[in-house]
Amino acid sequence: DVYTTDASGLAATRATFDDPAGHVILPEIISKEPLGPLVRHGDHEWGDVVRWSLMALIAAEELGITSANLGEMAAGTENPEINRLLGSEGTLGEMLGLSADWAKNAIASQGNYGEIFAKNIGEDTPVGLARGLNAQWTEGGLLYAPPFR
Repeated sequence: DVYTTDASGLAATRATFDDPAGHVILPEIISKEPLGPLVRHGDHEWGDVVRWSLMALIAAEELGITSANLGEMAAGTENPEINRLLGSEGTLGEMLGLSADWAKNAIASQGNYGEIFAKNIGEDTPVGLARGLNAQWTEGGLLYAPPFR
């Protein structure tokens, strides 16, 4: 028997089977479809918060900000992008209607994008997904965030 859908759907379905190891997900990708957060049409402020929160988690991973080193990084660094992201410099939070440390709070909650991926659907979870195209652009994936300016 064969079943097709996107890789995340296959992995999630396989994780619910009585014998997940008895089912193989083939590595070949026959189509790509971007999946991401969705907000109600017309709610532009909430849409901005959701999009920039995702971008903050992606940027945090690229910049080496983790749940383990967040306190140290938030105290200030020589990197202005890290400082802007974590709220010790600039007014990005204010532009979104949020506090200056909004991204720091998001990262403190569950970690950066990579940490969240690993904990919830990564290779060491029942879902067992490899990062693949969900890796940072520097690691052969498609993920990157715009500059935090």
